[in-house]
Amino acid sequence: MQSSLLINLARIAIIIAVLALWEVLSRTGIVNPRLLPSASDTFATLGDLLQRAAVRKDLMVTATEVLAAFALAVPFGAVIGFLVAENRYFADVAKPLLFFAFSIPKSIFLPMFILVFGVGFAQKVGFGFFSTIFIVIMSTTTAVESVKVEHLTVARSYGATPWQTAFRVYLPSMLPVLLEALRISMIFNLTGVILAEMYASRDGIGHQIATWGENFQMKQLLAGVVMVAAIAMTFNELVRWVETRCSHWRT
Repeated sequence: MQSSLLINLARIAIIIAVLALWEVLSRTGIVNPRLLPSASDTFATLGDLLQRAAVRKDLMVTATEVLAAFALAVPFGAVIGFLVAENRYFADVAKPLLFFAFSIPKSIFLPMFILVFGVGFAQKVGFGFFSTIFIVIMSTTTAVESVKVEHLTVARSYGATPWQTAFRVYLPSMLPVLLEALRISMIFNLTGVILAEMYASRDGIGHQIATWGENFQMKQLLAGVVMVAAIAMTFNELVRWVETRCSHWRT
């Protein structure tokens, strides 16, 4: 308990130190305030932006796109990853292709999504899906392969049905890897959607950030960055909380 408290205090101290350094660099003019507005000004701007209906609408647009892409990519990727892991022939054929596809920067395909889907909801969700599905497939494959053969053998020898095997053996064994995969997948997903919004979009917080950058509105730009970072960290901590709650499932 005391060790955990010290760790949390150290983390808070680091955050305060970074914010203090940011404030000092801007206020003293070591870094041009026009390029790096102070932390206090940035957070004041963030509070002002969150009161604007247009910004809140853009946040809702981005959240809808991110959730839609995530809801499509996770089940599709999980099914494909499970099939790859469970079928030796399929694995031998598909795995090298998956590693090849994963190594390619996804951003180079964004113009193709714009040409196919146009500038709109489908383009951003499609690119978010494309940015996410490969990491889901590879993580699911790794998770399935982490299940111990001995556990499967014992379950089947006692006459466990496929559903019982899935929920009593596969899921508990895979859960730590799957939850970690969800966190990483959301990072790829959010990055893909924000990038699509910045590249070609009429709405969304990524579009707003790009507009602020083009107009050299540095306070709004940094406030937007802080906003997106806070959303990403909130989801990350939520998954960590779920992982802690489900720790008794681990095998």
